[in-house]
Amino acid sequence: MEAGTASGGVKEFLELLGITNPTGRGAVSVVLTFLAAWVFTQRFIPRIREFAIKVGWADMPNARRLNKTPLPNAGGLAIFAGFIIAVVVAWALRPIVIEGVQIQVLAILLGGALLVLVGFIDDQFGLPPLFRLMVQVVASALLMVNGLMIDLSTLPFWPGIEGPLLQGLNIFITLMWVVGITNAFNLMDGVDGVAGGIGFIASMVLLAVAAQFPDRAAAVILLAGLAGAALGFLRYNFNPSRIIMGDTGAYLFGYTLAAVSLLGTLKVGAGASLIAPLLFFALPILDTTQVFIGRLRRGVNPLSNPDKTHLHHRLLERMSARGVAVTLWAITLTFNIIGMIAQGVNPYAIVTVSVGIVLLLGLVVVRRVMAQRREQVPELPQENA
Repeated sequence: MEAGTASGGVKEFLELLGITNPTGRGAVSVVLTFLAAWVFTQRFIPRIREFAIKVGWADMPNARRLNKTPLPNAGGLAIFAGFIIAVVVAWALRPIVIEGVQIQVLAILLGGALLVLVGFIDDQFGLPPLFRLMVQVVASALLMVNGLMIDLSTLPFWPGIEGPLLQGLNIFITLMWVVGITNAFNLMDGVDGVAGGIGFIASMVLLAVAAQFPDRAAAVILLAGLAGAALGFLRYNFNPSRIIMGDTGAYLFGYTLAAVSLLGTLKVGAGASLIAPLLFFALPILDTTQVFIGRLRRGVNPLSNPDKTHLHHRLLERMSARGVAVTLWAITLTFNIIGMIAQGVNPYAIVTVSVGIVLLLGLVVVRRVMAQRREQVPELPQENA
């Protein structure tokens, strides 16, 4: 009787959060996907780090980087491996049979794999910015030919433009969205823990949004895998990091989050909800925009002239690397909470996911700090690098 009462209480709580079919196999698959990605990624990191050190997969110190010694940069491979394994396991447990969605999920995974490959090659050998941009366009086109595209005609204030012009605008805006978010996440990866933490927060929040709808199971599974992989990576990436994700991981986070938002996580049906997608990615978008505008004003190529004008560089003048990461996490979570409100997410779900994010990030930080004390590795100094 007590077990039945407890089970009923859990079901009622999940229903209160607005989760559809909370006791079905789908809910179990989501939890298992998250945990599997977390565990697999965390287990892969030490092995990949050890191998990366042996073969020289590392970022060398320079004027813009915090590391004073070579730092393994292949963490994105562990993130990708943990993410893929978890999603495959979830897919085996609960095949995604909704018509048209399987091919779209495969398109997202294939596009992500393509950018992981390009990001890894760029991390180790360097690639021209134009080539990387063209590959990102190809990965974006892969989404569009499989039906993952922004439809401007669904906007409440759309003036009624139709035909080829509407199609052209849809393609252009979708391309800007996917390529823009992909690069924005990459540009945020300048301080230990920042990109991974932002990726985790965005994944968890988008998961909470998608879980409110019965037809978005595919998005929920992908986001659960991405969130778990981010958390597993952060265990070794919070300052002082033992490994970084590199372009490999940053491209994966940015592209997958942008693509999943097209899979149905973010549907606009009212003027207020149009704001939500921008709020979920507000910090990377705003930071990248101000950096690009600044570079254009100085007359330099915004794609190939790195500088120290990012928000994290400015914050490093006033606080430690750990402080920068936590501050940017807090700003990201604040934007995402506002986005959930604009999206009309269940208030109980907003509170629950926000508290969950804080607790899980806190757990990772505590574990990393304790490990650092055992390793006797000092926190990196407060300097603008």
